[in-house]
Amino acid sequence: MAASIIDVARRAKVSTATVSRALRGLPNVSETTRDRVLRAAEELSYAISPHASSLASGRTGTIGVVLPFVNRWFYSQVLSGIDAVLRANDLDLLLYNLGDARVHERFFARMPLRRRVDALIVLNLPLSKAESEALVSMEVPVAVLGTRVPGCWHVSIDNAQGATTAVRHLINLGHRRIGMITGALGDPRGFTTPIVREHAYRSVLAEAGIPYEPELEAPGNFGIEEGASAMARLLSLPDPPTAVFAESDLMAFGALRTLTRMGLRAPDDVSVIGFDDHETAELLNLTTIAQSVAHQGELLARQILDALSGASEEPTEVVVPTRLVVRGTTGAARVAGPRTSPEHPPEPAADSAPYPGGPPERHPDQHTRTTAR
Repeated sequence: MAASIIDVARRAKVSTATVSRALRGLPNVSETTRDRVLRAAEELSYAISPHASSLASGRTGTIGVVLPFVNRWFYSQVLSGIDAVLRANDLDLLLYNLGDARVHERFFARMPLRRRVDALIVLNLPLSKAESEALVSMEVPVAVLGTRVPGCWHVSIDNAQGATTAVRHLINLGHRRIGMITGALGDPRGFTTPIVREHAYRSVLAEAGIPYEPELEAPGNFGIEEGASAMARLLSLPDPPTAVFAESDLMAFGALRTLTRMGLRAPDDVSVIGFDDHETAELLNLTTIAQSVAHQGELLARQILDALSGASEEPTEVVVPTRLVVRGTTGAARVAGPRTSPEHPPEPAADSAPYPGGPPERHPDQHTRTTAR
């Protein structure tokens, strides 16, 4: 089996980015390091791909972007940030939507963007070790949003910290019965953002001495309709929550809609907090955890430009901060549960049955994984 750039990097004890630069004769590589890389490449009989050499010169003028969804607000915002930077630098964007698990698997089997792009940006994809190595083996700069991949540039937010801030805000307002609308996707690829935020929710409850109750979690699939159904499910409980943390603003919008249809109000009956600071959040007066979504796209694109120009020799990592934005949908706990009319009790969605046998088990270290949504 022929040696790869990963094998050379391991032998020379440097990053794949340094190997690529050293073999192409690019600047910002010391002579000692370059000699070590050349010696490792010779020992392994490794020859740099002529296609990779041409791509490094920027001849295609195209940057590939791989993402799991094109119809979700979050990804459209990230793309807008990427596109703004690339257009300002006369670079084109080639989009590849993986769509579902089958397309995901086929992409990594065929690697269709090989030889077609100067660099690659990957948005919040759960990746196996083999898939991560396949990206690096393309021998072009790769920037990844969310999941950390050795040898690749990286941008993320601290999902655990953001969710922790949200739940602590509700506890500080006196709430003890706090529901959560999760982003559980039911996707076999194993997106971990919902898991990280859910773990943070449970951890904060434990820190506050609040018992965890599985029935207070309802899946919302990062959508408005699903968020509305999840809130209906929570309101149908014999002892409903006085506050709800939704893992995204879109799910929070659905939750607020359900409250309105039930003749209830936030925060008088139920406090609601979201996550994202969607442009509609201010219009609906939603308390939320703000993250700069488009800015994350800009940062990814700038990392790629630095890598292509030689300004960034080694992959860099940026963690974008989140912040609590308090508006009008959260307030002090006043009652044991929301007031509902006996004539019009909230009806749970058809798919709102509790998790069979309790919530899904989580590996204890999953909260350290930065993720996709």
